[in-house]
Order: sequence, then C-alpha cells, then structure tokens
Amino acid sequence: MDKIIYKEESFKIIGACMKVHRSLGAGFLEAVYEEALEKEFLTQNIPFKRQLKLDLYYEKEKLNKHYRADFICYDSIILEIKAVQYIPDTFYAQLRNYLKCRTMELGMLINFCMPSLNYKRIINLKNLD
Repeated sequence: MDKIIYKEESFKIIGACMKVHRSLGAGFLEAVYEEALEKEFLTQNIPFKRQLKLDLYYEKEKLNKHYRADFICYDSIILEIKAVQYIPDTFYAQLRNYLKCRTMELGMLINFCMPSLNYKRIINLKNLD
C-alpha cells in the first residue's frame, strides 16, 4: 500500500488535538477533551459530527444496540477520544468495529492522558481497493 489515505485531513485533525493537549495537558476526563476539541474543530473549520450514532446489524437485520462515535470528521474519519494511562487492545478492536459499522476506511485513536499526545491511525483494510 503506497498511498496514505486522508493524509491532509489526518494532519489537520492531529494538529487540532495537539493544540488541545498543549492547552489542557494530561489528566482531564475524556468529556473535557471532547468538548475542547469540538471548539478547536470549529475554530479550524474542520468539518465534524459529534457523538454520532452507529447502527449495528446482524444478518442484515438492525439491532436495538448501537455504538456512538466520539467524532466523524470530513465524513470520512472516525475519531475516538481516550484519556487513559495505556491503550488496551480492546480499544483498537472497538475502533475497528466502528469502521465496520460505517464501512469507512480510517479511524484515529487519540489518547490525551500522556505527557505527549498519543495517537494511532487504524485502517479498515476490507474497505480499501
């Protein structure tokens, strides 16, 4: 795979996250970072939807349960916010499931609880050509 998908968009999102992290530092709850990030996305004109409901299906039948994505940016990138000491594998699996629900290619897991902002891009290979 030679191309980096949503390179410019990812760069802008990470820049906004870094600005929030520089301002607030580590130690707040996820909800605080989410609210601050929403304000930064508005300031930087990064298009987003916050707390978007993701429907789940079993055998093509819609389930009553659903996921909720912290942000979907540019209608293309799922952004999951965390404020934890370490990222367990279950958080990566959660984001991969979000990508499957929306048949999207890229998710980003952002952890604000470290001395430096920690982030990882997650690619849904099943949706790539």
